[in-house]
Amino acid sequence: MAERFHEVTAVGVKLVVDLAVGHIRSFAVEQSGRRLAPLHTAPWVEEKAIIEDPSIPANLKYLSGDFCCAPFTASDVEPAPPHGWPANSAWRPVGEERQAGAVVTRLELEKRVMGARLIKEITLRDGQPFVYLRHVFAGGEGAVSVASHAMTHFDQPGRLSFSAKAFGELPRTPQESDPARGRSLFARDKRFTDLAKLPLADGTTVDLHRYPVAERHEDFVMLVEARGAALGWAAAMRRGAGDMLLSLKNPADYPVTFLWFSNGGRFYPPWNGRHRGVLGIEEGRAYSSYGHAASIAPNPLSEAGIPTALTLVPAGSVSVRHVLAALALPPQWTKVNAVEAGDGVLRVAGDGGDAVTAPFDDRFLS
Repeated sequence: MAERFHEVTAVGVKLVVDLAVGHIRSFAVEQSGRRLAPLHTAPWVEEKAIIEDPSIPANLKYLSGDFCCAPFTASDVEPAPPHGWPANSAWRPVGEERQAGAVVTRLELEKRVMGARLIKEITLRDGQPFVYLRHVFAGGEGAVSVASHAMTHFDQPGRLSFSAKAFGELPRTPQESDPARGRSLFARDKRFTDLAKLPLADGTTVDLHRYPVAERHEDFVMLVEARGAALGWAAAMRRGAGDMLLSLKNPADYPVTFLWFSNGGRFYPPWNGRHRGVLGIEEGRAYSSYGHAASIAPNPLSEAGIPTALTLVPAGSVSVRHVLAALALPPQWTKVNAVEAGDGVLRVAGDGGDAVTAPFDDRFLS
């Protein structure tokens, strides 16, 4: 590989992809004289001891920003590391187009996913605080779970807001079950409808709208989008940084949002208790954290009409889309009330002061 890091730029926005694993290493927006960079990179990505440890998957060695998972979590249908080859192996540039006010970059995964070629298409537009992401699966057979795995970091307490959710659900198994290796605090195998009352294992509840919800823990929750929604979204308001990471999706592509709470709750390498204040906002088409096989088999979500895998087309292609935004956080806001797209504008309304607006390609997710 001639150049490991591939840079994509438009006026006021810059993105860098780590071609070794397909992770977005950085995404930065220039806004009103400020640089907003809400994505997270793990503190060990340049540590020699971690890089040279054969027991650590590449996805963890170079954990950063946002990446494609195919499958999501366990690769138990065809051989691959957790989160699949898209998150663990090399990508190569295959083209870049400069259009009026925009740049479109395409990268191709060097390995196949269920026989499919996978293209990552990244679009940046001049003066827009967004990265438009499309993953195209060409050919292949069968079905695969998929997710877009974004991460942010809080150095001070922050707030979370979401589009309407039908319910939240906690998996049957915790992220960490051995006290010598880590600590998980959420209850097991629970469904709940009030996001302000996520159940903990000790019988108490916490409010999912705040971060952190606890200390020294590693936990996971699935949020299922309310039926009939045209736009799904999640907003991470980082008071310390004065910005917010906004995740946007069409629920027809990604009907669930996975939240990964990684706040010092893993004690073994590469984590070593130092991965703190991190939140994964992972837009997905998968059955919780149960892996590829469980997602393509009949399961409670799929039987309720909620797709948990992407069906590949041997003689055609299928794709999923996701948008990330970096926006300045109005100082008086404590929550996001609504996110609306239309007429070339994204409008984000909070609970104090004027709405935040930005030029937006509202056709991308429709």
